Amino acid sequence: MQAFTTHKGLVAPLDRENVDTDLIIPKQFLKSIKRTGFGPNLFDELRYLDHGEPGMDNSTRPLNPDFVLNQERYKGASILLTRRNFGCGSSREHAPWALLQYGFRAIIAPSFADIFFNNSFKNGLLPIVLPESKVAKLFDDVKAFPGYSLFIDLHRQVVVTADHNEFHFDIDESRKHKLINGLDEIGQTLESAEKIREFEAKRLAEHPWLIAQH
Repeated sequence: MQAFTTHKGLVAPLDRENVDTDLIIPKQFLKSIKRTGFGPNLFDELRYLDHGEPGMDNSTRPLNPDFVLNQERYKGASILLTRRNFGCGSSREHAPWALLQYGFRAIIAPSFADIFFNNSFKNGLLPIVLPESKVAKLFDDVKAFPGYSLFIDLHRQVVVTADHNEFHFDIDESRKHKLINGLDEIGQTLESAEKIREFEAKRLAEHPWLIAQH
């Protein structure tokens, strides 16, 4: 998993509440057993004017010119700004996969659906909760200033604006540790690999009958 310490990126504003996971990555794209290739179909129903299906050549599909991610000023955005209850709906882990594979490293919103929130941390995507008043101010600034970027410092737990205002955000210490060190749950377990080996050796020494006899 890619570590997250600091990040500076262009901000794209998705001005919608209750964005569900089927809108993030529609159900027809969940057939794949791979964890890659979902970026081109992120927000598929909003992004394209036709109906998308797995295996289509997305480069030839008609784009919706009104959708924010298709606008030139937001090309290359890596921070998504959105409204309350982002990621509601089904529990599909494909939603954070699609966001990451598109190029987003962080999402800022007043609130997130619980399962999406948890899945994001497990995959290296940072969901940041800020008060609605601060999110509203960021929406105004992003729309007013082309090329608007934010700096995120996970160590200090702050979002820093271009005019040096800092917005503090909360994060569980265990999740912060895993993100900073690029650890998923397996990686976190392997941090204790030496202790696990010592425990197993001691247990077998005390209970040799546990070793299978052939």
